[in-house]
Amino acid sequence: MHRPHAADRHRPESERDRPGTRDWRISSLGPADAVAGYTDRVSVTPGEECGLHVSTTASSFRVSVFRVGWYGGSFARLVWRSGPVPGRAQPAARLLSGTRTVRADWPRTLALGTGDWPEGAYLIRLDADHGHQRYVPLIVRSTHGAGRTVLLHAPATWQAYNRWGGYSLYAGASGAYQTRSLAVSFDRPYDAEGAEKFLVYEWAAVVLAERLGIPLAYTTGTDLHRDPGVLHGATALICLGHDEYWTPEQRRAVTEARDTGTNVAFLGANTCFRRVRLEAGGAAADRTVVCYKSAYRTDPCYPSRPALVTTDFRQAPGADPESSLTGVLYEGYPVDAPYVVHAADHWLHEGTGARPGESFGHLVGVEYDRVTPGAPVPGPLEVTAHSPLVCAGNRSHSDSAYYTVPGGAGVFATGTMRWVEALLAGTGELGRDHGMDARTRAFVTRTTENLLRAFAEGPAARHRPLPRPNTQELYRTG
Repeated sequence: MHRPHAADRHRPESERDRPGTRDWRISSLGPADAVAGYTDRVSVTPGEECGLHVSTTASSFRVSVFRVGWYGGSFARLVWRSGPVPGRAQPAARLLSGTRTVRADWPRTLALGTGDWPEGAYLIRLDADHGHQRYVPLIVRSTHGAGRTVLLHAPATWQAYNRWGGYSLYAGASGAYQTRSLAVSFDRPYDAEGAEKFLVYEWAAVVLAERLGIPLAYTTGTDLHRDPGVLHGATALICLGHDEYWTPEQRRAVTEARDTGTNVAFLGANTCFRRVRLEAGGAAADRTVVCYKSAYRTDPCYPSRPALVTTDFRQAPGADPESSLTGVLYEGYPVDAPYVVHAADHWLHEGTGARPGESFGHLVGVEYDRVTPGAPVPGPLEVTAHSPLVCAGNRSHSDSAYYTVPGGAGVFATGTMRWVEALLAGTGELGRDHGMDARTRAFVTRTTENLLRAFAEGPAARHRPLPRPNTQELYRTG
Protein backbone atom coordinates (compact mmCIF):
# COMPACT_ATOMS: atom_id res chain seq x y z
CA MET A 1 0.00 0.00 0.00
CA HIS A 2 1.23 3.48 -0.87
CA ARG A 3 1.73 5.52 2.29
CA PRO A 4 1.07 9.25 1.80
CA HIS A 5 4.04 11.55 2.04
CA ALA A 6 3.88 14.50 4.39
CA ALA A 7 3.79 16.83 1.40
CA ASP A 8 0.50 15.24 0.25
CA ARG A 9 -1.30 17.26 2.93
CA HIS A 10 -0.77 20.27 0.66
CA ARG A 11 -1.54 18.73 -2.72
CA PRO A 12 -2.89 21.27 -5.19
CA GLU A 13 -6.10 19.29 -5.84
CA SER A 14 -7.46 20.62 -2.53
CA GLU A 15 -5.46 23.83 -2.56
CA ARG A 16 -6.97 25.07 -5.85
CA ASP A 17 -10.44 25.45 -4.34
CA ARG A 18 -9.38 27.72 -1.51
CA PRO A 19 -10.40 31.40 -1.64
CA GLY A 20 -8.13 33.53 -3.79
CA THR A 21 -7.50 37.23 -4.08
CA ARG A 22 -7.32 39.55 -7.05
CA ASP A 23 -5.08 41.92 -5.11
CA TRP A 24 -1.80 40.26 -6.08
CA ARG A 25 -0.77 42.52 -8.94
CA ILE A 26 1.61 45.45 -8.88
CA SER A 27 0.04 48.88 -9.34
CA SER A 28 3.11 51.14 -9.14
CA LEU A 29 6.76 50.34 -9.86
CA GLY A 30 8.19 53.79 -9.25
CA PRO A 31 11.94 54.45 -9.71
CA ALA A 32 14.32 51.52 -10.00
CA ASP A 33 15.62 52.04 -6.46
CA ALA A 34 12.16 52.51 -4.90
CA VAL A 35 12.09 48.97 -3.54
CA ALA A 36 13.74 45.72 -4.59
CA GLY A 37 14.74 42.43 -3.03
CA TYR A 38 15.89 38.87 -3.45
CA THR A 39 15.76 35.64 -1.50
CA ASP A 40 18.83 33.73 -0.38
CA ARG A 41 17.38 30.53 -1.83
CA VAL A 42 15.94 29.92 -5.29
CA SER A 43 13.56 27.41 -3.75
CA VAL A 44 12.65 25.88 -0.40
CA THR A 45 10.69 22.87 0.74
CA PRO A 46 7.67 23.55 2.97
CA GLY A 47 8.91 24.45 6.42
CA GLU A 48 12.38 25.60 5.39
CA GLU A 49 13.37 29.13 6.32
CA CYS A 50 14.21 31.60 3.60
CA GLY A 51 15.99 34.92 4.00
CA LEU A 52 14.67 38.05 2.27
CA HIS A 53 17.12 40.86 1.42
CA VAL A 54 15.50 44.23 0.68
CA SER A 55 16.58 47.73 -0.26
CA THR A 56 14.11 50.61 -0.36
CA THR A 57 14.02 54.39 -0.27
CA ALA A 58 10.87 54.16 1.86
CA SER A 59 10.89 54.38 5.62
CA SER A 60 9.08 51.05 5.87
CA PHE A 61 7.54 48.31 3.77
CA ARG A 62 5.34 45.23 4.10
CA VAL A 63 5.72 41.78 2.62
CA SER A 64 2.77 40.01 0.98
CA VAL A 65 3.26 36.39 -0.12
CA PHE A 66 1.00 35.01 -2.85
CA ARG A 67 0.76 31.45 -4.13
CA VAL A 68 -0.01 31.31 -7.86
CA GLY A 69 -2.89 29.08 -8.94
CA TRP A 70 -6.40 28.94 -10.35
CA TYR A 71 -8.41 29.96 -7.26
CA GLY A 72 -11.66 30.39 -9.15
CA GLY A 73 -10.11 32.82 -11.61
CA SER A 74 -8.41 35.04 -9.02
CA PHE A 75 -5.05 33.45 -9.94
CA ALA A 76 -3.42 33.80 -6.52
CA ARG A 77 -3.98 33.25 -2.81
CA LEU A 78 -2.49 35.37 -0.04
CA VAL A 79 -0.70 32.97 2.31
CA TRP A 80 1.14 35.43 4.55
CA ARG A 81 1.56 39.16 5.17
CA SER A 82 4.02 40.90 7.43
CA GLY A 83 3.56 43.93 9.58
CA PRO A 84 5.60 47.08 8.86
CA VAL A 85 9.31 46.39 8.39
CA PRO A 86 11.82 49.26 8.74
CA GLY A 87 13.16 50.30 5.36
CA ARG A 88 16.77 50.95 4.43
CA ALA A 89 18.63 51.87 1.25
CA GLN A 90 21.33 49.22 0.93
CA PRO A 91 24.88 49.83 -0.32
CA ALA A 92 25.71 49.75 -4.03
CA ALA A 93 26.22 46.35 -5.59
CA ARG A 94 29.67 44.83 -6.09
CA LEU A 95 31.11 44.03 -9.52
CA LEU A 96 33.46 41.05 -9.57
CA SER A 97 35.87 42.09 -12.29
CA GLY A 98 37.07 38.68 -13.47
CA THR A 99 33.66 37.58 -14.71
CA ARG A 100 31.86 40.96 -14.53
CA THR A 101 29.40 39.48 -12.03
CA VAL A 102 27.05 41.83 -10.15
CA ARG A 103 26.33 40.84 -6.55
CA ALA A 104 24.24 42.91 -4.17
CA ASP A 105 25.41 41.05 -1.05
CA TRP A 106 22.89 42.90 1.11
CA PRO A 107 22.37 41.79 4.71
CA ARG A 108 19.27 39.74 5.46
CA THR A 109 16.30 41.97 6.19
CA LEU A 110 13.94 39.34 7.58
CA ALA A 111 13.37 35.60 7.66
CA LEU A 112 10.40 33.97 5.98
CA GLY A 113 9.07 30.85 7.66
CA THR A 114 7.28 28.56 5.21
CA GLY A 115 5.77 26.01 7.58
CA ASP A 116 2.20 26.29 6.27
CA TRP A 117 3.02 27.26 2.67
CA PRO A 118 1.89 24.56 0.22
CA GLU A 119 4.19 23.49 -2.58
CA GLY A 120 3.87 25.77 -5.59
CA ALA A 121 5.05 28.90 -7.36
CA TYR A 122 5.06 32.09 -5.29
CA LEU A 123 5.22 35.82 -5.85
CA ILE A 124 6.50 37.75 -2.85
CA ARG A 125 5.35 41.35 -3.20
CA LEU A 126 7.23 44.15 -1.49
CA ASP A 127 4.83 47.01 -0.67
CA ALA A 128 6.78 50.16 0.26
CA ASP A 129 5.02 52.82 2.30
CA HIS A 130 5.52 55.39 -0.48
CA GLY A 131 3.27 53.27 -2.69
CA HIS A 132 5.78 51.49 -4.93
CA GLN A 133 6.05 47.72 -5.27
CA ARG A 134 8.22 44.88 -6.61
CA TYR A 135 7.99 41.12 -6.87
CA VAL A 136 10.44 38.51 -5.66
CA PRO A 137 9.79 35.00 -7.08
CA LEU A 138 10.16 31.86 -4.98
CA ILE A 139 9.39 28.20 -5.64
CA VAL A 140 8.24 26.03 -2.74
CA ARG A 141 9.45 22.82 -4.26
CA SER A 142 8.28 19.24 -4.00
CA THR A 143 10.55 16.46 -2.80
CA HIS A 144 8.23 13.73 -4.05
CA GLY A 145 6.88 13.58 -7.61
CA ALA A 146 5.74 9.97 -8.00
CA GLY A 147 2.34 9.88 -9.72
CA ARG A 148 2.43 13.61 -10.38
CA THR A 149 3.08 16.03 -13.20
CA VAL A 150 6.19 18.05 -12.34
CA LEU A 151 6.23 21.71 -13.37
CA LEU A 152 9.80 22.78 -14.09
CA HIS A 153 10.64 26.43 -13.41
CA ALA A 154 13.68 28.03 -15.02
CA PRO A 155 15.51 30.38 -12.63
CA ALA A 156 18.85 29.94 -14.42
CA THR A 157 17.23 31.43 -17.52
CA TRP A 158 15.55 34.17 -15.48
CA GLN A 159 18.97 35.08 -14.13
CA ALA A 160 20.74 34.91 -17.50
CA TYR A 161 18.55 37.72 -18.84
CA ASN A 162 18.45 39.73 -15.60
CA ARG A 163 19.88 43.21 -16.20
CA TRP A 164 19.79 44.40 -12.58
CA GLY A 165 22.98 46.28 -11.81
CA GLY A 166 23.70 46.81 -15.50
CA TYR A 167 24.98 43.36 -16.46
CA SER A 168 23.46 40.14 -17.82
CA LEU A 169 24.81 37.20 -19.82
CA TYR A 170 23.92 39.26 -22.91
CA ALA A 171 25.28 42.74 -22.33
CA GLY A 172 27.32 44.89 -19.99
CA ALA A 173 26.62 48.38 -18.68
CA SER A 174 27.53 49.85 -22.08
CA GLY A 175 25.01 47.58 -23.78
CA ALA A 176 27.79 45.74 -25.62
CA TYR A 177 27.96 41.96 -25.86
CA GLN A 178 31.73 42.09 -25.33
CA THR A 179 31.28 43.52 -21.83
CA ARG A 180 28.58 41.03 -20.76
CA SER A 181 28.82 38.98 -17.59
CA LEU A 182 30.44 35.58 -17.90
CA ALA A 183 28.70 34.56 -14.68
CA VAL A 184 25.58 35.96 -13.03
CA SER A 185 24.52 35.79 -9.42
CA PHE A 186 21.24 35.00 -7.65
CA ASP A 187 22.43 37.37 -4.91
CA ARG A 188 20.72 40.36 -6.52
CA PRO A 189 17.15 41.39 -7.37
CA TYR A 190 15.60 40.80 -10.78
CA ASP A 191 15.07 43.85 -12.97
CA ALA A 192 11.75 45.42 -14.08
CA GLU A 193 8.88 44.29 -11.84
CA GLY A 194 11.03 41.57 -10.31
CA ALA A 195 9.51 38.47 -11.93
CA GLU A 196 9.22 39.21 -15.65
CA LYS A 197 10.36 35.84 -17.06
CA PHE A 198 8.16 33.92 -14.64
CA LEU A 199 5.11 36.04 -15.44
CA VAL A 200 5.55 35.98 -19.22
CA TYR A 201 6.65 32.39 -19.79
CA GLU A 202 5.45 30.33 -16.81
CA TRP A 203 2.57 31.88 -14.89
CA ALA A 204 -0.27 31.07 -17.31
CA ALA A 205 0.79 27.43 -17.63
CA VAL A 206 0.83 27.05 -13.83
CA VAL A 207 -2.66 28.49 -13.59
CA LEU A 208 -3.95 26.16 -16.32
CA ALA A 209 -2.37 23.05 -14.80
CA GLU A 210 -3.85 23.84 -11.41
CA ARG A 211 -7.29 24.52 -12.91
CA LEU A 212 -7.29 21.02 -14.41
CA GLY A 213 -6.83 19.47 -10.98
CA ILE A 214 -4.20 16.95 -12.03
CA PRO A 215 -1.70 15.95 -9.31
CA LEU A 216 1.17 18.43 -9.50
CA ALA A 217 4.68 18.80 -8.15
CA TYR A 218 7.02 21.77 -8.49
CA THR A 219 10.76 22.11 -8.93
CA THR A 220 13.44 24.14 -10.70
CA GLY A 221 16.28 23.34 -13.06
CA THR A 222 18.81 24.22 -10.39
CA ASP A 223 17.17 21.71 -8.04
CA LEU A 224 17.20 18.94 -10.68
CA HIS A 225 20.90 19.66 -11.10
CA ARG A 226 21.51 18.94 -7.44
CA ASP A 227 18.86 16.29 -6.70
CA PRO A 228 16.66 14.76 -9.43
CA GLY A 229 14.73 12.61 -6.95
CA VAL A 230 11.47 14.48 -7.59
CA LEU A 231 11.39 12.89 -11.07
CA HIS A 232 11.37 9.31 -9.76
CA GLY A 233 8.00 7.87 -10.73
CA ALA A 234 6.69 11.19 -12.06
CA THR A 235 4.07 10.83 -14.78
CA ALA A 236 5.29 13.92 -16.65
CA LEU A 237 7.73 16.80 -16.63
CA ILE A 238 6.53 20.09 -18.11
CA CYS A 239 9.29 22.47 -19.19
CA LEU A 240 7.67 25.89 -19.37
CA GLY A 241 7.92 28.68 -21.91
CA HIS A 242 11.58 29.77 -21.80
CA ASP A 243 14.07 27.29 -20.37
CA GLU A 244 17.29 27.93 -22.26
CA TYR A 245 20.06 27.43 -19.69
CA TRP A 246 20.68 23.87 -18.43
CA THR A 247 23.51 22.11 -16.67
CA PRO A 248 24.66 18.74 -18.04
CA GLU A 249 23.48 17.19 -14.76
CA GLN A 250 19.98 18.57 -15.26
CA ARG A 251 19.87 17.31 -18.83
CA ARG A 252 21.04 13.86 -17.77
CA ALA A 253 18.33 13.70 -15.10
CA VAL A 254 15.57 14.63 -17.54
CA THR A 255 16.83 12.17 -20.16
CA GLU A 256 16.93 9.35 -17.61
CA ALA A 257 13.41 10.19 -16.44
CA ARG A 258 12.18 10.12 -20.04
CA ASP A 259 13.80 6.76 -20.63
CA THR A 260 12.08 5.25 -17.59
CA GLY A 261 8.60 6.37 -18.63
CA THR A 262 8.17 10.00 -17.58
CA ASN A 263 6.50 12.00 -20.35
CA VAL A 264 8.17 15.31 -21.19
CA ALA A 265 6.69 18.47 -22.74
CA PHE A 266 8.61 21.50 -23.93
CA LEU A 267 6.13 24.38 -24.04
CA GLY A 268 8.63 26.92 -25.35
CA ALA A 269 11.45 27.09 -27.87
CA ASN A 270 15.24 27.39 -27.49
CA THR A 271 15.07 24.86 -24.64
CA CYS A 272 18.27 23.24 -23.31
CA PHE A 273 20.31 25.41 -25.67
CA ARG A 274 23.05 26.74 -23.37
CA ARG A 275 25.26 24.53 -21.23
CA VAL A 276 25.99 26.18 -17.87
CA ARG A 277 27.67 25.45 -14.58
CA LEU A 278 26.38 26.31 -11.14
CA GLU A 279 28.98 27.60 -8.72
CA ALA A 280 28.98 29.04 -5.23
CA GLY A 281 28.30 32.68 -4.53
CA GLY A 282 29.17 34.26 -1.23
CA ALA A 283 28.77 31.52 1.39
CA ALA A 284 26.13 29.47 -0.46
CA ALA A 285 26.34 26.78 -3.12
CA ASP A 286 24.73 27.06 -6.57
CA ARG A 287 24.24 30.82 -6.38
CA THR A 288 26.14 31.62 -9.59
CA VAL A 289 25.23 30.69 -13.18
CA VAL A 290 28.35 30.45 -15.36
CA CYS A 291 28.15 30.68 -19.17
CA TYR A 292 31.10 31.89 -21.23
CA LYS A 293 29.26 31.38 -24.56
CA SER A 294 31.48 32.41 -27.49
CA ALA A 295 34.38 33.08 -25.08
CA TYR A 296 34.44 29.40 -24.12
CA ARG A 297 38.18 29.12 -24.68
CA THR A 298 38.67 31.28 -21.59
CA ASP A 299 36.39 29.04 -19.51
CA PRO A 300 38.53 27.41 -16.79
CA CYS A 301 37.13 24.01 -17.86
CA TYR A 302 38.64 24.36 -21.33
CA PRO A 303 40.25 22.13 -22.52
CA SER A 304 40.59 19.73 -19.56
CA ARG A 305 36.84 19.07 -19.04
CA PRO A 306 35.15 19.61 -22.42
CA ALA A 307 31.75 18.28 -21.33
CA LEU A 308 31.51 21.11 -18.77
CA VAL A 309 32.62 23.99 -20.99
CA THR A 310 29.87 26.59 -20.88
CA THR A 311 28.79 27.24 -24.43
CA ASP A 312 25.91 26.02 -26.62
CA PHE A 313 25.19 22.32 -26.15
CA ARG A 314 25.55 21.75 -29.89
CA GLN A 315 28.97 23.41 -30.10
CA ALA A 316 32.44 21.96 -29.62
CA PRO A 317 34.00 21.01 -27.35
CA GLY A 318 31.70 18.27 -26.08
CA ALA A 319 29.00 18.89 -28.70
CA ASP A 320 25.66 17.28 -27.79
CA PRO A 321 22.78 18.94 -29.71
CA GLU A 322 19.59 19.48 -27.74
CA SER A 323 17.52 17.63 -30.36
CA SER A 324 18.52 14.29 -28.83
CA LEU A 325 16.19 15.27 -25.99
CA THR A 326 13.71 17.75 -27.45
CA GLY A 327 13.42 16.30 -30.96
CA VAL A 328 13.85 19.77 -32.45
CA LEU A 329 16.64 22.31 -32.85
CA TYR A 330 16.57 26.02 -32.11
CA GLU A 331 17.09 27.93 -35.34
CA GLY A 332 16.41 31.63 -35.18
CA TYR A 333 15.38 34.99 -33.75
CA PRO A 334 13.44 37.21 -34.18
CA VAL A 335 10.41 35.91 -36.01
CA ASP A 336 6.69 36.59 -36.10
CA ALA A 337 4.65 34.11 -38.16
CA PRO A 338 1.38 32.16 -38.18
CA TYR A 339 1.31 28.70 -36.64
CA VAL A 340 0.11 26.21 -39.24
CA VAL A 341 -1.49 22.93 -38.16
CA HIS A 342 -0.26 19.91 -40.11
CA ALA A 343 -1.63 16.84 -38.29
CA ALA A 344 -5.06 18.17 -37.39
CA ASP A 345 -6.27 14.67 -36.46
CA HIS A 346 -3.53 14.16 -33.86
CA TRP A 347 -4.85 13.36 -30.40
CA LEU A 348 -3.29 16.59 -29.13
CA HIS A 349 -5.82 18.58 -31.17
CA GLU A 350 -8.94 16.66 -30.20
CA GLY A 351 -11.81 19.05 -29.62
CA THR A 352 -10.04 22.08 -31.11
CA GLY A 353 -11.88 21.89 -34.42
CA ALA A 354 -8.60 22.62 -36.19
CA ARG A 355 -8.31 21.63 -39.86
CA PRO A 356 -5.19 20.67 -41.86
CA GLY A 357 -3.43 23.86 -42.96
CA GLU A 358 -5.36 26.08 -40.55
CA SER A 359 -3.23 28.91 -39.22
CA PHE A 360 -3.12 30.98 -36.04
CA GLY A 361 -1.57 34.41 -36.49
CA HIS A 362 1.56 35.47 -34.58
CA LEU A 363 1.77 32.22 -32.58
CA VAL A 364 5.26 31.46 -33.93
CA GLY A 365 7.75 33.80 -32.27
CA VAL A 366 9.89 35.37 -31.04
CA GLU A 367 12.29 32.42 -31.18
CA TYR A 368 11.50 29.11 -32.87
CA ASP A 369 12.62 25.50 -33.24
CA ARG A 370 12.35 23.12 -36.17
CA VAL A 371 12.98 19.52 -37.13
CA THR A 372 16.42 19.54 -38.74
CA PRO A 373 17.38 16.66 -41.05
CA GLY A 374 20.64 15.12 -39.91
CA ALA A 375 20.34 16.29 -36.30
CA PRO A 376 20.32 13.51 -33.69
CA VAL A 377 16.80 12.54 -32.59
CA PRO A 378 15.67 9.72 -30.27
CA GLY A 379 13.30 8.07 -32.74
CA PRO A 380 10.71 8.65 -35.45
CA LEU A 381 9.02 12.05 -35.15
CA GLU A 382 5.56 13.19 -36.09
CA VAL A 383 5.42 16.86 -37.01
CA THR A 384 2.05 18.16 -35.81
CA ALA A 385 2.51 21.77 -36.98
CA HIS A 386 4.70 22.93 -39.87
CA SER A 387 4.77 26.71 -40.05
CA PRO A 388 6.49 28.58 -42.92
CA LEU A 389 8.39 31.69 -41.87
CA VAL A 390 11.10 34.12 -42.85
CA CYS A 391 13.83 34.91 -40.33
CA ALA A 392 16.70 37.30 -41.11
CA GLY A 393 15.77 37.04 -44.78
CA ASN A 394 15.90 33.24 -44.82
CA ARG A 395 12.90 31.01 -45.50
CA SER A 396 12.40 28.17 -43.04
CA HIS A 397 9.79 26.47 -40.84
CA SER A 398 8.89 26.17 -37.20
CA ASP A 399 7.79 22.66 -36.19
CA SER A 400 5.80 21.19 -33.35
CA ALA A 401 6.89 17.57 -32.99
CA TYR A 402 5.97 14.45 -31.02
CA TYR A 403 7.93 11.26 -30.43
CA THR A 404 7.89 8.28 -28.08
CA VAL A 405 10.67 6.12 -26.61
CA PRO A 406 10.77 2.37 -25.86
CA GLY A 407 10.07 2.98 -22.17
CA GLY A 408 6.67 4.38 -23.17
CA ALA A 409 7.20 8.09 -22.57
CA GLY A 410 5.82 10.62 -25.00
CA VAL A 411 7.72 13.83 -25.73
CA PHE A 412 6.15 16.94 -27.27
CA ALA A 413 7.81 20.21 -28.28
CA THR A 414 5.76 23.22 -29.40
CA GLY A 415 8.60 24.79 -31.42
CA THR A 416 7.58 28.34 -30.47
CA MET A 417 8.31 30.56 -27.50
CA ARG A 418 4.84 32.15 -27.55
CA TRP A 419 2.87 29.05 -26.56
CA VAL A 420 2.43 29.95 -22.90
CA GLU A 421 1.78 33.61 -23.74
CA ALA A 422 -0.99 32.44 -26.09
CA LEU A 423 -2.88 31.03 -23.10
CA LEU A 424 -3.68 34.68 -22.29
CA ALA A 425 -4.21 35.95 -25.85
CA GLY A 426 -7.01 38.47 -26.14
CA THR A 427 -7.53 38.79 -22.38
CA GLY A 428 -5.35 41.83 -21.71
CA GLU A 429 -3.85 39.97 -18.74
CA LEU A 430 -0.18 40.94 -18.25
CA GLY A 431 -0.56 43.36 -21.18
CA ARG A 432 1.14 41.44 -24.01
CA ASP A 433 -0.13 38.98 -26.61
CA HIS A 434 1.75 40.02 -29.80
CA GLY A 435 -1.52 40.38 -31.71
CA MET A 436 -2.70 36.85 -30.94
CA ASP A 437 -6.48 36.62 -30.49
CA ALA A 438 -9.12 34.69 -28.56
CA ARG A 439 -9.36 32.05 -31.30
CA THR A 440 -5.65 31.33 -30.85
CA ARG A 441 -6.10 31.24 -27.08
CA ALA A 442 -8.88 28.66 -27.42
CA PHE A 443 -6.78 26.44 -29.71
CA VAL A 444 -3.66 26.57 -27.53
CA THR A 445 -5.63 26.11 -24.32
CA ARG A 446 -7.47 23.01 -25.54
CA THR A 447 -4.30 21.49 -27.02
CA THR A 448 -2.44 22.10 -23.75
CA GLU A 449 -5.30 20.61 -21.74
CA ASN A 450 -5.22 17.49 -23.95
CA LEU A 451 -1.45 17.27 -23.48
CA LEU A 452 -1.51 17.67 -19.70
CA ARG A 453 -4.39 15.25 -19.16
CA ALA A 454 -2.84 12.58 -21.38
CA PHE A 455 0.62 12.92 -19.87
CA ALA A 456 -0.85 12.75 -16.35
CA GLU A 457 -2.17 9.24 -17.13
CA GLY A 458 1.32 7.75 -17.40
CA PRO A 459 3.54 6.74 -20.32
CA ALA A 460 1.70 8.15 -23.32
CA ALA A 461 2.75 5.42 -25.76
CA ARG A 462 0.63 2.97 -23.77
CA HIS A 463 -2.65 4.85 -24.01
CA ARG A 464 -2.41 7.27 -26.94
CA PRO A 465 -1.70 6.62 -30.66
CA LEU A 466 1.96 6.31 -31.59
CA PRO A 467 3.66 8.95 -33.76
CA ARG A 468 3.15 8.67 -37.52
CA PRO A 469 6.61 9.51 -38.89
CA ASN A 470 6.39 12.29 -41.47
CA THR A 471 9.67 14.21 -41.38
CA GLN A 472 11.02 12.71 -44.61
CA GLU A 473 7.81 13.70 -46.37
CA LEU A 474 8.12 17.29 -45.12
CA TYR A 475 11.88 17.68 -45.60
CA ARG A 476 12.60 15.74 -48.79
CA THR A 477 15.34 18.19 -49.76
CA GLY A 478 17.13 17.80 -46.40
